[in-house]
Amino acid sequence: MKPTVLPPGNRGRVDIKRTTAGRGGKTVTLVTGFTGIGLPEKEQLAKQMRAACGCGGTVKDGNIEMQGDKREEIARILSQAGFRPVLAGG
Repeated sequence: MKPTVLPPGNRGRVDIKRTTAGRGGKTVTLVTGFTGIGLPEKEQLAKQMRAACGCGGTVKDGNIEMQGDKREEIARILSQAGFRPVLAGG
């Protein structure tokens, strides 16, 4: 079976969630649902997000975690990268 390669500009849906679970009450923005991209590209996206938001962040368990509630800025960066960001959760 051949892997599906999405054209640039339609790289799939990613969910952007705000969560505090298990983090001592600290708010974290979690980006999940990446398909078809590897760890190096996720790290590059996280680096762009850290620079644009002025906050810390990392790639953990295949997801991108950013400190604070930065959903709007992250959605803009993902749209420019060709993803379809969906804001989920509170």
